[in-house]
Amino acid sequence: MSKLKNVFPNITSVRRYRINTILYIAVLWTLVDTIVILVFNNLPTHNKFGSIVLREVIVFIASIGMSYLLVVELRRLFRDFNLLTALFIKSLVLLLAAFLMNLLLYAINSVSIAGLPISSSFHHFYDEYSDIHKLVQKILYWLILFLITQLLIELNEKYSPGVFIDILLGKYVEPKIETRIVMFMDLKDSTPIAEQLGSQRYFRFIREFIYQVSNALIEYNGRIYQYVGDEIVVSWLYSRDNVSKSIKALIQARRNLNRQHAEFKRLYGFIPEFRVGAHIGIVTVGEIGVIKKDLAMSGDTMNTAARIRSLSTEVNQKYIASKDFVQRADLNESQVENLGMIELKGKAHEIELYALKI
Repeated sequence: MSKLKNVFPNITSVRRYRINTILYIAVLWTLVDTIVILVFNNLPTHNKFGSIVLREVIVFIASIGMSYLLVVELRRLFRDFNLLTALFIKSLVLLLAAFLMNLLLYAINSVSIAGLPISSSFHHFYDEYSDIHKLVQKILYWLILFLITQLLIELNEKYSPGVFIDILLGKYVEPKIETRIVMFMDLKDSTPIAEQLGSQRYFRFIREFIYQVSNALIEYNGRIYQYVGDEIVVSWLYSRDNVSKSIKALIQARRNLNRQHAEFKRLYGFIPEFRVGAHIGIVTVGEIGVIKKDLAMSGDTMNTAARIRSLSTEVNQKYIASKDFVQRADLNESQVENLGMIELKGKAHEIELYALKI
């Protein structure tokens, strides 16, 4: 992703993530197709090297189009469907696209490699796929490939971009101590909203709220640690640049919700707002779990950030940060308000807090 950022510095993190995913899928599908072709040796012997190169160029280009369809368009269309239904429908759409790609391959091979008229490609295509045995083999091969791809995407996004790779490579098998920016965010006035909407409508309300906020956090490279009800816990590895990104993520989250102002009002009668507790400090990160593995972050920094967020109602402020956070943030005096030394529940010592006016 960092290389893509250097080439296209103005592309948002969400778009960079999607572009990377599309390219990874296209490369994976092309490699798989190359291996299958070499193993089964089912291309014409005449100019075989040229046939393979031409085929894989076409497969790669077609795979970019198909993976864009999968990652962007189909994901947007079916994001409110259950996983099983979405996997099935998207696989059928990709299956149709695969047949069209193969028809294109037959047409190009007929004209450029075999020197035959394009009409002959349709006859060869029909002859190939009228064999039920071969047709079933092709369908099973494509369906398995498409399902595995979709499940890998779901796994990667379940853990937030980058976390699944860390687990796969065992980065945090041995716990590591890191300095992180930590934010606890939750829905403001959630209890009265839940009482008026009822459980099902409230769930849809917080799902859309979390979707809009999460897009903003990911856009600025936030690593979402967990969702708990209407609460989001997100972190960044500490750097001055990432402190700035965390503030921009808050502003973008508010903008995302404001863009959906009319839709929230129409569907639910409420406009969501959120509260934030932000802190910077040392956390311990490591893998936990036996049946279900995940990354866990622990330490006083996590507890402090959670307590800061809980304080927001008492002091009537939406965004509160510790002195450690504010000292490292690029904010002017008009963007912060000193709340003084405040005793947090469960903490032995008072901590200096600030309200963020952003």
